[in-house]
Amino acid sequence: MTVEASSEPWNRQHIRFTSGASVSPDATGFAHIVDDGGYPWAVQRFLSGRHGSIDRRVELPVPGPVTRIVHSADSGWLACQVAPHGGNRTQVWVVRTDPHDRSARLVGWRHAVSTELIGWDGNRVALTATDEEGVAEARLVDPHTQDSVTLDRRVGSFLVDAWAGSALLRVGPRGHRELLLRSDDDSRIPLLPSDFGSTTDAGVILDDHRLLGVLGQHPSPWASSEGEPNKYVRALVRSDNGAEFPRLLGVAVSERGVSYRVLAEREDFGLDEFVVSDDHSTVAMLWNYKGLSELQILHLTDGTLDTPIQLPGLVASELSISADGSLLAITVEGPGMPPSVEIVDPRTGEWGPVEPARIRIDRADAPMLAEFTARDGLPLTGWLYRAAGDGPGPVMLWFHGGPEDQERPGYSDYFPALVEAGITVFAPNVRGSGGFGRTFMHADDRYGRFAGIDDVADCVRYVVDNGLADPARIACAGHSYGGYLTLAALTFHPDLFATGIAVCGMSSLETFYANTEPWIAAAAYPKYGHPEHDRELLEELSPIHRVDDLKAPVLLVHGANDTNVPVSESEQVVTSVRDRGGVAELLLFDDEGHDIVKRENRYTLARTMVNWLTSRLARAGAPVSAI
Repeated sequence: MTVEASSEPWNRQHIRFTSGASVSPDATGFAHIVDDGGYPWAVQRFLSGRHGSIDRRVELPVPGPVTRIVHSADSGWLACQVAPHGGNRTQVWVVRTDPHDRSARLVGWRHAVSTELIGWDGNRVALTATDEEGVAEARLVDPHTQDSVTLDRRVGSFLVDAWAGSALLRVGPRGHRELLLRSDDDSRIPLLPSDFGSTTDAGVILDDHRLLGVLGQHPSPWASSEGEPNKYVRALVRSDNGAEFPRLLGVAVSERGVSYRVLAEREDFGLDEFVVSDDHSTVAMLWNYKGLSELQILHLTDGTLDTPIQLPGLVASELSISADGSLLAITVEGPGMPPSVEIVDPRTGEWGPVEPARIRIDRADAPMLAEFTARDGLPLTGWLYRAAGDGPGPVMLWFHGGPEDQERPGYSDYFPALVEAGITVFAPNVRGSGGFGRTFMHADDRYGRFAGIDDVADCVRYVVDNGLADPARIACAGHSYGGYLTLAALTFHPDLFATGIAVCGMSSLETFYANTEPWIAAAAYPKYGHPEHDRELLEELSPIHRVDDLKAPVLLVHGANDTNVPVSESEQVVTSVRDRGGVAELLLFDDEGHDIVKRENRYTLARTMVNWLTSRLARAGAPVSAI
């Protein structure tokens, strides 16, 4: 498909997006990711010191987006995770922070097909390297010598943190994850009691004995009869073990066993992420309430919590903190605010500028949070982006991925284009979404997926009953799992939709399992069903087997380098629909994987979505305009 250029006001191609900051431990600067055209790249910024206030681009010898960047403990190295050619298999490169040394070195494991950057253990790179069969190795690599130490080797494991011979290892499939402590004697100890259906997936090992009072010692498991501490390891973890929402726990492991206590929790709020300063004085936490973010500081020395710090945007992520806790970087965004790195002093709550000429896009109409109920009484929510005009009009339902992701009022490359074309966007959180507690997240597991698909029909009922949608002009669209849900909606509820757009979505759960990465397949069994034990269920839930019921024209969008959901998932829909005389088109990006990361390609997709939908949702006198 071809798309012509446009001068529409929602063309944001030249706005500089920044994200994913890493504050140098010595607080003299930080690095972050820049998205201003082409693949996102990394830049190093010096705030002070011998190099002055300068920026330098981090040069890497492989084309592809930089997806993560982290400083070493001595601030002398940067580790970068990059996805070659926009694919989903990643590599880890290290570069010196000295602007006079621009050489880059590949680190990892020669048998690995994908290497994920975890962080640093002092001045050794911590990473998870996975081979073609899905066997993962947790490794520490010396960037000078390339010497490496293997901490763990197993299918489906993931290194979370490492320090001085100890490591936190995440094991288990989606929705049933726990952390193991690997000690320097090579033992493996679960950090929390067994709680099937809970997720414990983030943690930091604490490396001194100064915080006994905060983590609890009644009676102390860390003192011997002589009053001297026994050998023990302490950690902070994020977990919903024993609770509905994720919270911050302090855990201690000693020769006497494991104990833990709750350090921070808030009713109906989930802990999205946290970061700890190296001196262990400060923990910065991001809370999530119905998709909105709150930033709060915990002082570990006495366990006190500060009043939340007001954020400059509705949604925040990607925390990074200096060693002494004096500088915190965070990515902030909103419906009219592209992602940008902001810095704040956690002690005063004062924000400092990162981009002096930072651009903000003003939008008069903020999205509205809609709350309604499914047919079985389950509470649902969604974000409504209302187009101008009175009375019912064209509406597009947008489904997020995951399904454990969450629709939040962040920045979108697509919603403004649709709204300005006269199409209202309703982005719901159907059952299975994250951010609403573990019960809600598990509500679509296996046979619960039928109810999740019915939630789509209840979303249509909501926009029609509230006078938002003309029933004859409703579309659905989504990315990843949202692409699957789009195809399921079009085939399970074909009378409700005039058209649909599925981006990198699964059309058959059977072929998805057969062709995706082995570690992705293994993690998905509890969520979708097992390819052998649940064959009938997978067949019944696969839209490819219901194409005879499809009535609406459908646009499939995919990245050619997608190994998470291979492009064959879209290609087989196009073939099957056309064989039956239906309308199906494929928009293929040769330089993308599972996510559309290039700015130019996202712009092309936005234009294509507008033109596809306006040509199929317009009627005489309707306020819908193609571009």
